[in-house]
Amino acid sequence: MDEADDADDVDEASDGDDVRVWLVERTYSDRDLLTLVYATPDGERYLRKERAGRLGGETTAAITVEDDRLSTVDDETTRERYAEEAVRMNEKHEPGDTV
Repeated sequence: MDEADDADDVDEASDGDDVRVWLVERTYSDRDLLTLVYATPDGERYLRKERAGRLGGETTAAITVEDDRLSTVDDETTRERYAEEAVRMNEKHEPGDTV
């Protein structure tokens, strides 16, 4: 497998319109709300998920989502931060690893 194939594997899941996104941010609010942000490796698109913290559940290093569920990151600083964290997560974890 060459470098181009590796990049495709990181960005795209096996299904045509599905995209693999990596956990780049996790925050808890004082109202017991857990916010997870998953982003593409280039940091250009993201998905924000919220759930009650007390419900627990597993948080995985990456998830696969439909392309049309992703929003665009408009801020350059945020885009760079998301890209760096997505690449770091990809280097340290398998997509299904609990983090």
